Amino acid sequence: MKHMFSIVFLAMAIAAGPGQAQDAGVGEDLYRRHCATCHGLEARGDGPMAGAMVLKPNNLRDLTAANAGVFPLERVIKRIDGRDPLVSHGSPMPVYGDFFEGSYDVAMKTHTGQPILASQPVVDLVTYLLEIQRQE
Repeated sequence: MKHMFSIVFLAMAIAAGPGQAQDAGVGEDLYRRHCATCHGLEARGDGPMAGAMVLKPNNLRDLTAANAGVFPLERVIKRIDGRDPLVSHGSPMPVYGDFFEGSYDVAMKTHTGQPILASQPVVDLVTYLLEIQRQE
């Protein structure tokens, strides 16, 4: 019975949408603090650490264009929070993974409408990345 209440609560939370606002301004601050060293201040993959990496950082402004016009939300969220590690960094990405890990209590919807749960810092960071996508 207790398990059933958990499932019902999770379904209601997802159906209601994000419980907290998605804040691109907070996301930009997080980006500058945790991501710009590798991806660059303008998110073009040219940060000061980029030259020391086995795989060069992606131009984060081109994620939508490189994915047939669809922002790869699930892949980006999982790459940031460590559910889909990128070992070329010498450790799972990001190096600041403990900051982005935590409770997965905010839902974002993929382009198909499927929800994916993430932590609030990841949601804010992804909201910023969505905002800076190159327009074709």
